[in-house]
Amino acid sequence: MEPQSKRPGGRTASPSSSPASGVDSLVNAALDAHQAGRLDTADSIYREVLAIDPANARALHYFGVLHYQRGQHADAATLMSHALKHDRHDAACWSNRGLAAAALGYLDEATICYDQALQLQPDFADARNNFGVALQAQGALNEAVEQYRLAIASNPAFVDAHLNLGTALGKLGNFTEALACYRDALQLDANSAEAHFNAGNAHNALGEHEAAVASFERALALRPDYAEAHINLGSAIGKRGDYAGAESHYRRAVALNPNPTNLVCLGGSLGAQGRLDEEETFYRDALARDPDYADAHQNLAWLLLKRGDYKQGWAEFALRWRTSDYDALALPGVAEWRGEPLEGRRLLIVGEQGFGDHFQFLRYARVLHERGATVDVYVREPLLRLVQRVPGVHRAFAGKPDAEYDFWVPMMSVPSCVGTELSSIPAQIPYLFADNAKVDAWRKKLQTSGKTKRKVGLVWAGSPVFGNDRYRSMALADLHTLADVAKVSWYPLQKGPAHAQLAEAPEAFRAHDFSGELNDFEDTAALIMNLDLVIAVDTGVAHLAGALGKPVWLLLPANSDWRWLEERSDSPWYPGMRLFRQKVLGEWAEVVKEVISAIDPAR
Repeated sequence: MEPQSKRPGGRTASPSSSPASGVDSLVNAALDAHQAGRLDTADSIYREVLAIDPANARALHYFGVLHYQRGQHADAATLMSHALKHDRHDAACWSNRGLAAAALGYLDEATICYDQALQLQPDFADARNNFGVALQAQGALNEAVEQYRLAIASNPAFVDAHLNLGTALGKLGNFTEALACYRDALQLDANSAEAHFNAGNAHNALGEHEAAVASFERALALRPDYAEAHINLGSAIGKRGDYAGAESHYRRAVALNPNPTNLVCLGGSLGAQGRLDEEETFYRDALARDPDYADAHQNLAWLLLKRGDYKQGWAEFALRWRTSDYDALALPGVAEWRGEPLEGRRLLIVGEQGFGDHFQFLRYARVLHERGATVDVYVREPLLRLVQRVPGVHRAFAGKPDAEYDFWVPMMSVPSCVGTELSSIPAQIPYLFADNAKVDAWRKKLQTSGKTKRKVGLVWAGSPVFGNDRYRSMALADLHTLADVAKVSWYPLQKGPAHAQLAEAPEAFRAHDFSGELNDFEDTAALIMNLDLVIAVDTGVAHLAGALGKPVWLLLPANSDWRWLEERSDSPWYPGMRLFRQKVLGEWAEVVKEVISAIDPAR
């Protein structure tokens, strides 16, 4: 789950009394009680005033504010509108009337009210701030930033405006500037839990995870019942791999506010610890509260698929979409395919998620072609040449579609549309094919790199931005004992930051390092075709090798991904794959011992 951000909020202009007599004295008494927080007393006096003088603008205005504070927004709007009929020059009333409109969802009306207030009083900081909030809610972030800056110019000590400016800048991706705003707010109010919370979000966005943890912890020290801070602190320490610590904070958040987001976070932390039976309850609870909550459907789908319940799992997976994610993939004006007959139809498969997911699900192009469809595939540029050679693919492309289609389908939705069960996974291997010229070129190169009994590729780490990378990846040092295995040449296929670990590795791992010549998956595929075996953690290269039909030994963490099911040492997705599983999360030693025994039984 992504961390939550605190949304900006507008601020009412506070009631204040002034010297008067008669009815005005009653109004002042109501305002005094109101300002002191004695709302019931203020309510009674406002009613008394309005019984005597129904046109009293001040009483109408602040009686409306009282209703707003109680959440009675429609009544608040009515009372303030009556007040403005009698005094159209009250800037505070215009601003507060805007707040009532905004609370009712009438953002255009709210901005008109704020503009009226600012016409009357251009340096009205509250109105500027409220105007910014309404603009931000409408997606006009740059305009909101301008209003927040003007509010701060009018009142440099306006903490809410600093916070809201930071939030708007963060949404624009200006996290360094946002953090500066939160620091300005903390200079004004060092005990602002919200400022510490928002600073934590900015630190997190900047990759400063330890600073984020410290900010969230400070927010919770100031406000122990801050549910959002518990969620974001749980997410931050979960990135460290401390899923038990994350669970503790998620449980606190659920106790404070059992909303679907918090419930799914808690379920996810349990699943990451391998406690599958416990996690399901929280996804079901989240869906009982919000049947359309995409994250709950997705996590429940992963759980069901991991158990091998493909019928229910794929059905849940089809409901995984957040609107923004779906809209980014959808083909305007073209129906999504949901299993309709395909004979004579043109179908576009749209790739989604990571490279490994692409490699796993491209197999379905042949299935759909055999159903009579002309199948095009839309994928990212690095995959184009490989995808074009997949059986069943008519055309692969990147960029905008330039042809007409009868249907489109997200790549990972195809299994649900064709009714895939464990027993019916299309496992005709290979379905990816390397370029023959490149395979030949690598064959010649490897002939000069030493003759051994077995040529084995090695991948020990995936992308560090992956959520569970701390556990699915390993340090190359964990594999150093493999270097002593006789009659094996090791070929590192590792790319990315983890490749630097080779510098401290045994010579056996460094002797045949051609990874600098692996410029894309085409090169990697061609090299793999010249190897006897690939040993890898759960990365795209493992899927690539499996789809090429090469034997793969996959090293899995105890909290492995859904596609590897539970406890099995084989995979119905890749018949040539063997799974080596951790028994204790984070401990690779026993896995490596099993691999050594398998590759060299005599040892």
